[in-house]
Amino acid sequence: MDSKVRVRFAPSPTGGLHLGGVRTVLFNYLFAKHLNGKFILRIEDTDQTRFVPGAEQYIQDTLAWCGLTPDESPLHGGPYGPYRQSERKAMYKQYADKLIAQGNAYYAFDTPEELDAKRKEIPNFQYSLSHRLEMKNSEALSPEAVDDLLKNNTPYVIRIKVPENEEVSLEDVIRGHVNFDTNMVDDKVLLKADGMPTYHLAVVVDDHLMKITHAFRGEEWLPSAPVHVLLWKYLFGLDKMPKWAHLPLILKPDGNGKLSKRDGERLGFPVFAMDWTDPNTNTTTIGFKERGFLPEAFVNLLAMLGWNDGTDKEIYSMEELIAGFSLDRVHKGGAKFDYEKAKWFNAEWIKKMDNEKLATLVKPYFDEAKIEIHEHSYLIKVVGLVKERCNLLPDFIAQSSFYFQAPKEIDTASIAPKWDAKKRAFFEALTTIYQSKVDTGIITTPALELETEFKELVAKHELKPGELMLPFRIMLVGGKFGPGVFEIVEAIELKDTIARIQHSLQLLS
Repeated sequence: MDSKVRVRFAPSPTGGLHLGGVRTVLFNYLFAKHLNGKFILRIEDTDQTRFVPGAEQYIQDTLAWCGLTPDESPLHGGPYGPYRQSERKAMYKQYADKLIAQGNAYYAFDTPEELDAKRKEIPNFQYSLSHRLEMKNSEALSPEAVDDLLKNNTPYVIRIKVPENEEVSLEDVIRGHVNFDTNMVDDKVLLKADGMPTYHLAVVVDDHLMKITHAFRGEEWLPSAPVHVLLWKYLFGLDKMPKWAHLPLILKPDGNGKLSKRDGERLGFPVFAMDWTDPNTNTTTIGFKERGFLPEAFVNLLAMLGWNDGTDKEIYSMEELIAGFSLDRVHKGGAKFDYEKAKWFNAEWIKKMDNEKLATLVKPYFDEAKIEIHEHSYLIKVVGLVKERCNLLPDFIAQSSFYFQAPKEIDTASIAPKWDAKKRAFFEALTTIYQSKVDTGIITTPALELETEFKELVAKHELKPGELMLPFRIMLVGGKFGPGVFEIVEAIELKDTIARIQHSLQLLS
């Protein structure tokens, strides 16, 4: 086997990409890049009944958004293509035939109706050595009967013949030594009646032909491992088998079971990387991207679900993850998903991000809200002022729309209880000062100077700054939020400030 590390992600194009799937991609990618290896995307579309139009493109778009670009894929090509299993169909039968010839597989002619009848007759029926000879297959029938069925083109599948009373074992990079009793393993279908391989045969053949050195997948695939180990043994030899790593599950927030799309819908958070619209039902499942997550934050939070470098550090760039990643730091146990923690990661990345880049990312949200941005440089400035208060990209609208337009509603109910004539007189005097500046051509004033003037006027009116700051804030932004009051005045300029104070004074009359 090629000594260079080669890993793969092999999804079925059946729908949206769950965050557990993206984490599998991420761990594959980090492992390969840490060791200067190759990351391959292979589309496992052998089950044509489950194929969903658009799903493959969605997978590629998701990986592109996350910055997890494959070295080889259907899109990028490579020396071991094609990278869609449906385009490799012709090569699988020879391996199924080899297993038949060796006595490691057999023809099964059972119809779907016969299989259904057996399942009704026997609870928890498994097509395995315990019932193999009761069925319609080349193990139970005479060679002549099998020949006749084949000559008459009777539909059949090819099943692996799992041996009796054997122990199959593998060394899992995360879990260590894992044993399986073959008496508990059923005879999986390897080649279907339409000539397409099942996942079990295709994954082994493709991993061999693509020289995959390490196979990472979710813990839920562990029960299939004995079939795959047997296929490696029968077809290519165990010395050629990749090293296995079964990744821990991502669990529901309460830790009780694997996180599902239904959990996200129930609890109000995304579980898909990007919006996925099912073409059959036309229903859209919201994604992290559209909810307002940065790809850097999404990748960072996924890395922390089941891995750490042994320190308290939590914020990692992709470069830092690549440099620090190792499988011996991947946990065996499942990782609980915490949406509040996910938002924290995003908030931290928003704070870190360059204001110019951030402004470009939030601009579409302002367009959607029909808030006009006359100067991009002004948006960049505003983004820098409010980003400390934003967890998600849409938060920029609520936290900064008042910089671009006067608030539609003023929370006068929070001002009214302590409002009096002295405070009204103060704000009337403040607008007079600001108007005199405007009349001399002054558009705005630095925040520090505005604050000094404000405090001087407060003292002159024999009031306290604390009594006036909240009303002033509400007049400017509409509510009890936003950055420093004088930074806001400096940004929106004196003319707008005067208009907002006067509007609020009318409402408070």
